[in-house]
Amino acid sequence: MDQAQAYQQIRDKLGDRTWRLNNLYWIKDKAGKKVRFRLNWAQRKLFGVIWYFNIILKARQLGFTTFILIYFLDACLFNSNHAAGVIAHTKDDAEDLFDNKVKFAYDNLPVWLKTEISATQDSAKKLEFSNGSSFTVGTSLRSGTYQKLLISEYGKVSAKYPEKAREIKTGALNTVEKGQQIFVESTAEGKTGEFFDLCEQARKLADQHKDLTAMEPRFHFFAWFDNPEYTLDNDETARTSIPQETAKYLAKFPSLTQGQRAWYAAKEKVMGEDMRREYPSTPDEAFEGSLEGAYYTKEMAMVRQSGQITSLPYDRRFPVRTFWDIGQSADQMVIWFFQKVNGQYRFINYHESNNQGWDFYANLLKSYDYVYECHHWPHDGTKRIVGKEVQTSKQIAESVGVKPIQITPRTSDVWMDIKNFCKPILPMCHFDEQACAMGITRLDNYRRRWDKINSMWLNDAQHDEASHGADGFRTFAMSIDRIEKAAQITTPPSNRPRARSGSWMA
Repeated sequence: MDQAQAYQQIRDKLGDRTWRLNNLYWIKDKAGKKVRFRLNWAQRKLFGVIWYFNIILKARQLGFTTFILIYFLDACLFNSNHAAGVIAHTKDDAEDLFDNKVKFAYDNLPVWLKTEISATQDSAKKLEFSNGSSFTVGTSLRSGTYQKLLISEYGKVSAKYPEKAREIKTGALNTVEKGQQIFVESTAEGKTGEFFDLCEQARKLADQHKDLTAMEPRFHFFAWFDNPEYTLDNDETARTSIPQETAKYLAKFPSLTQGQRAWYAAKEKVMGEDMRREYPSTPDEAFEGSLEGAYYTKEMAMVRQSGQITSLPYDRRFPVRTFWDIGQSADQMVIWFFQKVNGQYRFINYHESNNQGWDFYANLLKSYDYVYECHHWPHDGTKRIVGKEVQTSKQIAESVGVKPIQITPRTSDVWMDIKNFCKPILPMCHFDEQACAMGITRLDNYRRRWDKINSMWLNDAQHDEASHGADGFRTFAMSIDRIEKAAQITTPPSNRPRARSGSWMA
């Protein structure tokens, strides 16, 4: 059958976009073999609910990028004067997407279609077609107007190159007019950055069951159990043991079949602590411990798996100690509120703020009505301040009632503090889920600094919004051993002087 006959047989089907997507295009599979593109379960689901502005949180490789590229190419070929643009994470990614997906799909189209809609420009990053449409792939698209835009791996861009992420938001997103289509897709990269903020915005709209405007984002997430392939047959299920902790976790999802539960348990034995990141059941799981370069990924996973993030009300039988990071100028001032209850390390509250005077913090401490044992500060609490008289921050704070204050000695190596003190003790800690929510996020997001020149993670800590909360926790980790050796925190309440009525200090 020649090309003309082939065209005559399918011409009546060309008006059906679903048919075109499943029959006209060829791609490379994971083994590099040429195969016909067919919508898989996840791509079909996304295709059925596509909106104008789409935020896609990816779990594993479900083929969303490939689908969106084919969807864009199809739009360019079957619509005149249609411009599609793709922003990739890196230059190498841009070249790979263009050569091995976009151009490969076009080059392997039926001859009759390429004859009718020919490529008038075929460069390293752009295809222009005889119908006036175009397809551009790059790492930044600020100029031009696009009917379709894909921002790929925006979470990775946000994590490593926050300035570039903001540029994409202010630049590229404004190249798409209302009523056209935007896709922002990525794996999770920590609870911070432009992609996380977009996901949160879209999730809140979804939770409100709001009828979206064309400019509001729709959130798309696909849990591991949405994949019909993730199950074991009856014989395999019978041979698979499910650990007690895993069974307790899976009980949160009562609609799971026994085959799905067995599949999860078997996969978890291989994936270990990475299971909930790679195969999340909820968007929150996808973001937990997902940040590349994070210091405490393993430790925070242990805290969560052991159920140590829960409700921890203040126990009046035991005193409270606070552990601080002292903010300078516009930096955050951080306070962790801690109790040791029957041998358990409990963080019952967390606070951070900036640009506040010491009266503010004195009143804040009073407002909680805790009985305080001591306030522990890092070494910079003794920094001298020159005003009407030379004083230290410690002296000023004590003068308004923040006392007693103990200074944690300075160390010469932050990385060694993290390795030798913070990492060992973090899995032993319990956190109040609500009151410490921000502090937990800070620990999740505390990470190494990215060396852009050498493309590597350094042991130096990244100074950002997460670092102050993590530094406050480091004050605790550096202090607790010395505190316990002095037996101050274990004194029975009955033998300790009680606070006077109405007092906020022990």
